[in-house]
Amino acid sequence: MIFYHKFEVRWSDLDANKHLANSSYVQYCAQSRMAFMTKEKMGVTQLSRWGIGPVIMHERYSFFKEIYADQTVIVSLEIDGCSEDSSIYRFVHKFYTPDGVHCATAEATGVWIDMMLRKMTTPPDDVVEAMNKYKSPETIVMSREDFKKLPFRPDNVDPAEFTK
Repeated sequence: MIFYHKFEVRWSDLDANKHLANSSYVQYCAQSRMAFMTKEKMGVTQLSRWGIGPVIMHERYSFFKEIYADQTVIVSLEIDGCSEDSSIYRFVHKFYTPDGVHCATAEATGVWIDMMLRKMTTPPDDVVEAMNKYKSPETIVMSREDFKKLPFRPDNVDPAEFTK
């Protein structure tokens, strides 16, 4: 199953080049995920009751065609990867014009966290059931090992470096 969410591109969504700003792509993906979660009875109120929240750990984009002001854009959401207990997930978002032209693709890898402990957690069965509805035969099984494959790792520096 694929979830779709429609946006009308506003003036404030544009950058200096008069096309959809990179930051707007991030916001559209986040809003599409929240619309998906609300539709599947996992909205902000319910997440608060459960004491969990979604956290994006890595996000990347590819752009194919510009999107301009006053255009309609449809953003899809698919579950591309998920751990067996749904604690780890990867969404793929595709940006389309109403005539089906594919303008961009985004991939977002995340986890569910316990809001009190601030640690990764297994979501309630309701979340697992909702996520399972949007998996396809191509959805891969993910694990903590997949985080080791992400392109960036923490690399702390001596704070004295900031004053040189």
